Amino acid sequence: MSSSTPSSMPSHPAVERVAASLSAHGLEPEIVWFDDAVTTAPLAAAALGVEVGQIANSLVFTLDGEPLLVLTSGAHRVDTEWLGAELGGTIGRASKELVKHATGQVIGGVAPLGHPAPVRTIVDTDLAGYPVVWAAAGHAKTVFPTTFDELVRITGGTPRPVEPAA
Repeated sequence: MSSSTPSSMPSHPAVERVAASLSAHGLEPEIVWFDDAVTTAPLAAAALGVEVGQIANSLVFTLDGEPLLVLTSGAHRVDTEWLGAELGGTIGRASKELVKHATGQVIGGVAPLGHPAPVRTIVDTDLAGYPVVWAAAGHAKTVFPTTFDELVRITGGTPRPVEPAA
């Protein structure tokens, strides 16, 4: 794993907001900084030495024009047409400007929390199959370990599948 040593730990405002939000929820997980960006689930999994399914991708969509954060396992894609129908609306792709406005973070480093205001959140039930999952911590070079249950609790998210059962 190519992470920075604690003595050279970088700092970033979005990561500091995520750390503060985690702390406010009673959590003190280690935020891991990588030397290079890990903007995809396969890159993050390889850097951590874990299964790609353990990566909780934070994807921002729109649901009838409103931001929707979907925390999905890196092992599959969100079926936006199916999920939109399940949620009673239409899911679309969020612009990078909307992602930044809604989360205070940029695509590739969006964390499940630490946003300026609450964002409606769906937590992929496939993540429950892993004892530890890893989520971005507000910057493309950061991740933190957590659990499915903690993700649901700290985000106030709704656990549900993000694709139809096979």
